[in-house]
Amino acid sequence: MPSATTTQEAQEIRVPAREQAGSGRLLLVLIAVCTAVTAANIYLAAPLLPLIAHDFGTVPSAVTWIASVAQLGYAAGLLFFAPLGDRVDRRPLVALLSVATTAALTLGAAASGTAALAAAVFVASAATVVPQLLVPLVAERAPAHRRARHVAAVIAGLFTGIVAARVVGGLAGQAFGWRWVFAGAGALTLVLGLGTALALPREHRRRTGPLFAGLTALPGLVHRSPDLWRACVRQAGMFGAWSALWTSLALLLTGPAYGLSTATAGLFGLFGLTASVVAPLAGGLVDRFGAAKVVRSAYVLAAVSVPLFWLGGQVLIALFVAAIAVHAALVASHVANQTLALTTTSAPATANTAYVVAGFTGGALASVLAGIAYARWGWDGVCAVAALWLALGWLTTAVRRVTAVS
Repeated sequence: MPSATTTQEAQEIRVPAREQAGSGRLLLVLIAVCTAVTAANIYLAAPLLPLIAHDFGTVPSAVTWIASVAQLGYAAGLLFFAPLGDRVDRRPLVALLSVATTAALTLGAAASGTAALAAAVFVASAATVVPQLLVPLVAERAPAHRRARHVAAVIAGLFTGIVAARVVGGLAGQAFGWRWVFAGAGALTLVLGLGTALALPREHRRRTGPLFAGLTALPGLVHRSPDLWRACVRQAGMFGAWSALWTSLALLLTGPAYGLSTATAGLFGLFGLTASVVAPLAGGLVDRFGAAKVVRSAYVLAAVSVPLFWLGGQVLIALFVAAIAVHAALVASHVANQTLALTTTSAPATANTAYVVAGFTGGALASVLAGIAYARWGWDGVCAVAALWLALGWLTTAVRRVTAVS
């Protein structure tokens, strides 16, 4: 029979454990919400392009490149800031990036022209890499038997932010103007970013070597791992196709074909909730059938969605079906490719940086081409860019695989 002292010690041990679990859950919720808000900043401009164009006295197709600048900025931030999470204390880093994002969004809200707005969007997006700093932290601190669920909660927050950027951004932009949307996003980022930074555990890192050593290691790591290279290129193709279609969709919906308001067009972002349903399903399929089969199926689904998007230029119901299909393809491909990227090398953090940078770079370039194509050939040109990006993403990796075998 245990003594009173032993029982009392056990109770003293159990209470702090419960408190730690409770605080861990609260921190996870805070991180998920912070991830949603910060991820939304990358896509903030896309649903507001018609309003921005009207404010600056130009046509919407002339400002589509601003959405591409956001993706390029995010890719740059991933390259320079995300690897720092392995080398410095994340608390001050998250706080500093949150303040920088807020300052950039505030300057964007006061921009007097497209060049100033684009510069602000680039800086804000570059500093909006907080989710990529927090996901590894969640994975490190989560219990082994609940690690996937904790990481999935943060990923769900990320996709929720993408949806909110289009839906809430479009509605708020229609009601208050795009400048107030930028200012409001900056305020939310500041509050949640600093709050999350204060709640994060302190880290004592002993840094060795140059601060940006992770950046210089990227090319060699990708070159030595064909699987990582394949995951990077295929996700660049998939994300590029999605970006070409999604960043141009507001132009189609608010243009002569449908004549919808910015707020109504923004409701199409609700189709992004498909990602929240598909993500856990895709994870199970990857575990059961392997990443390669899931990526292949995702590419087939995306290829089917492109002609549906083209038909959606005249038939609204086709856009509904296409939007669901392309989001399902994107998230399934992302889960499979990122799993491959994180497990194929001995440096998962650096590999993840290479993977995410490749995806967003592909998305940014495709968005630029989509804007040019829309200005010259309309919605048909956008669909052609999406089809081209899918073909490049798949055929390029298929050629290298055959070469490597031979």
